[in-house]
Formats: sequence, C-alpha cells, structure tokens
Amino acid sequence: MAGATSGAGAGTAGRTGTPDLSELAADSASPARSGTAERVAAILRDRISQGCFPPGSRLSEESIAGALAVSRNTLREAFRLLSHERLLEHRLNKGVFVRILAVDDLVDIYRVRLLVECAALRALGEPPYDVTDVEAAVATGEQAALADDWAACSTANIRFHQALAGLAGSPRTDELMRNVLAELRLAFHVMADPRRFHEPYLTRNREITDRLAEGDAAGAERLLAFYLEDSRRQLAEAYAEQLTAQ
Repeated sequence: MAGATSGAGAGTAGRTGTPDLSELAADSASPARSGTAERVAAILRDRISQGCFPPGSRLSEESIAGALAVSRNTLREAFRLLSHERLLEHRLNKGVFVRILAVDDLVDIYRVRLLVECAALRALGEPPYDVTDVEAAVATGEQAALADDWAACSTANIRFHQALAGLAGSPRTDELMRNVLAELRLAFHVMADPRRFHEPYLTRNREITDRLAEGDAAGAERLLAFYLEDSRRQLAEAYAEQLTAQ
C-alpha cells in the first residue's frame, strides 16, 4: 500500500517548502528520546515514516535543533546517520534535504520487502499466531479511513507492514524494516489521490490479518506477495507519469 500526506496530521508545507516543526517540541519533552544522535535520528525517522517531511524538503539545522532542544553537533550526527540510511542527502552549499527517490530505489525497496515480509510469514511455524499488533494497525487504518484522514491511514499501513515483519521476532529484522519503510514513505508522495490508492488496500490488510488469525500463514503469504507486487506496480506507474509530465 502507498499513500500521500494530505489530511490531518500530515505536518507538511509542500514538496520544497519548510516542514512544520511544531510537533517536534513534544518529542523533545521526553527525556528518553532526547540528547543523543541516535535518539534524534529515531525521532526524525519516525516523522519521515509518518509523512511529516516530504521529499525535497530542506531541513533547517537551526530550527530543528531548537525544536528538539539539542546541540547542532548532535543534530549533524543524526543527519549523518539518516543520510547513511538514504533518507536524507547533503547538497553542497545548500544544506540537508529529504531525499527524492528514483525508480531504481523503489524497485529495490520492494525487493527487500518481498524477501523480508513474506519470509516472516513463511517462518511462522504452527498456529496460533499472536497478531495483536497486526490487528491494531489494521483497525487504526480503518478508523482513519472512516475519518477521511488518509495521511493517518498511510501511517497505519506502514505500521501494519512493520507488524507483519515483527512476527519474525527478530530485533534486527525490526530495525531493517523501520529503515526500509521510512524510505518507502518518501515514495508515497507521488500518489496524487491518496484515497483512491489507499482504500482498496484496507480490505487486503484485513484479509491478510484474518488469514493469520485463522492460522493460515501460507494463505496470508500468498495474499501478501500479490499485494506487494500490485503496490510496486502502482507506484512505478505513478513515477512514470510524473516523469512524463516534467
């Protein structure tokens, strides 16, 4: 599934505008999430995953350091970590920007997703399976759709796929998927009509969850494989249309 960042809670100001940093103050208020470059990087990664920073946005060092109440040196190290994760890029004499993904990036992201998410379901073993987090993400997405909040629906979908990978019970897999799904969110901005794109996947998320709840991991994996291919194709087509229009 993919999506855009229109709707409540998106926190953006346009593709090349200045992001709204007001929500970062709440992040800085938590001692557990402030002070180190890794924690600052986690905050910014979460915000990217939520669609708050659209591709092409310039990240103001002064504004973000102030909003998070951290030193510029700490923030620069966080920027370096996120650049290594391919979420940000440094442009000479211009500053730090959220990356704009290329088609090749998109293809590779889906290659990784297919390998990791499907393998997580394939390795589940004997039922029953604990699908609490998966179910919670699906329910959140459904509620967001009822509220016509497609930005929140997109975020819930990211959490759904994170929860699927989480069924592997592997901290390393969880970390890998956090990074991959944050990068994927950068691709979602290409979709002009988030409702048209998101809505069909709500039903598919529910179908996968129901299969898992029934103990049918193989069936859930088959549905997921088709799902990921459809999502990749739709995003690739949207990218092609955007390139043609330029």
